[in-house]
Formats: sequence, C-alpha cells, structure tokens
Amino acid sequence: MSKIVCFGEVLWDVFPEDKKIGGAPLNVALRLHSLNNEVAIISSLGDDTSGKELKLELENFSISYHIQKNKKFKTSSVDVTLDDSGTASYLIHKPCAWDNIKVNNKLKSLVKNADAFIFGSLVARSNTSRNTLITLLDISKFSVFDVNLRSPHYQISSIQVLMNAANFIKFNDDEIKEISSSLGCQSASIEQTILFIANKTNTTSIAVTLGSKGAILFLKERFFYCKGYRVEVADTVGSGDSFLATLIDALLKDEDPQLAINKACAVGALVAKNKGANPMISEVEIDAIINQDLP
Repeated sequence: MSKIVCFGEVLWDVFPEDKKIGGAPLNVALRLHSLNNEVAIISSLGDDTSGKELKLELENFSISYHIQKNKKFKTSSVDVTLDDSGTASYLIHKPCAWDNIKVNNKLKSLVKNADAFIFGSLVARSNTSRNTLITLLDISKFSVFDVNLRSPHYQISSIQVLMNAANFIKFNDDEIKEISSSLGCQSASIEQTILFIANKTNTTSIAVTLGSKGAILFLKERFFYCKGYRVEVADTVGSGDSFLATLIDALLKDEDPQLAINKACAVGALVAKNKGANPMISEVEIDAIINQDLP
C-alpha cells in the first residue's frame, strides 16, 4: 500500500441532467483509493451550501481529506457539455475556493511523508494556490504532474516550471504537441516529442494518452505501447484521471511497465464506457477487456 497525496481542484461537474463530484485530483484520488492505497486530498471549498454538500459526498469515501474552508470564494462548479461522441468540454468558473489553497505545516508534513505527490496544472492558475504548490513540490519525494490544459487557464511558462519540478509527467497527445511546439520542438513523431520534453525538463518518466489509440509510456529510457481497448463511449469525463491513477499505482508497486500501461488503458476505457468520472470497476472487468483483443 502506497501513501499518496493529491493536490488541487475539488468541484461539482454539472451535467445537463445532474451534477457529480469531480476535479482531476479528486478523480485520481478516488481511483487510487479503489486500488487499496492510502490516499489524501488537499483542496478548498467555499463556506456555502454547495461546499457542505460536496463535503458530505467526500465522507462517503474512506480517503483522508484536508479541505480548507474559504469564506470569500465559492465552491467550484464546472459546466460539462458532451458532443455526439461523448467527448467532454468544460466551462470552469473563476475565482473559486481552490484558487486559494494556503500552505501550512500540516500540509507540508503530509506531503513530506507521502510516497507520491500528484498535482495538475489547473490549480496553478492563481498565485496563492500556485505558491502553495511550489512550496510542497520542494519537499515531495516523487512528484507526478498531470498536465490538464484548459484554455484560458494556463500559461506555457508556468507549465514549464511545473514540468521541471516533476519526476513523472502525464499528457494527452494534444497537450504534448502544444507544449513541445511552444518550446521549439519540430519533431513529427510522438517518440521524438517525448524525448524532447524529457531532455528539456530533465524528467525521465513520461506517459501520453492517445485517445482511442491507447497510450505510450517512456520509462527507464524505454518506450512501452498499448494500442487501447474498444468500448462504446458514454462520456470521457475522468478517463485520463483513472488512467493516471492506475498507472502510478502499478509503477509504485514496481509492476512490469508493459502490464502497467495495459491495465491503465483498460481502466481508462472502462471509465469512458460509463457515465461520470468515478464508476466502480472490478478486476474481473479489467481482465476481461485486456484479454478481449488477445490473438
């Protein structure tokens, strides 16, 4: 069992028909918890009805939560729309409570004693939370950066600072292309682009999701590939988060990298097959989807 801390946005994903708890760090935390890790989430909620409802939802899960209460800013909500293929787009309101996560000794101790510290780029859009993040990164043993580009809530210069501080970076294919191009990369292949980022940031472990085409993992100077698994997509909300959680869980347990990326892609596909970011997924389902395409 690994001790893992996730830092960043906790919010309501508001769909046309209902709302569900979400936010990439929370989605990652919940999936890691389902994989029998000791997980803590650091965030902030508003002192409002929405925040109280969200905290009650959190209490249904056996994760440790360190949620600051903010009397000035509201609990975050994100308007989610789905296209005909189930691909999600997001309207993220600003400012909100998680823009103002403040550092303290309790958070420092939590991160210092964790096996991994997972964070995203969205929480770095504000000075307060970004400064807290940078402080915690300085004491983290193993930092995992979940790149999550949501226009207009990022700057490439800030992304580069966070990449430089990370031990492991996860992108989707569009994100790594945009970032590498902005930094001067002219490589056409995904492998050369990954090597460019690795050299530019001195980060030796990188994963890139490729949508329906699976994912690629660069680890210990080797590439590992998974072509993905066929499912009927309900929505893509949280699919990448569960991919990352499953991959990090396996790598912290020193599992074979090829098996790790296969399992991560399988879990990501199963999340996309269901509505919402955090469906329950069994080992039986995972094994079945991994084995479906074997010759």
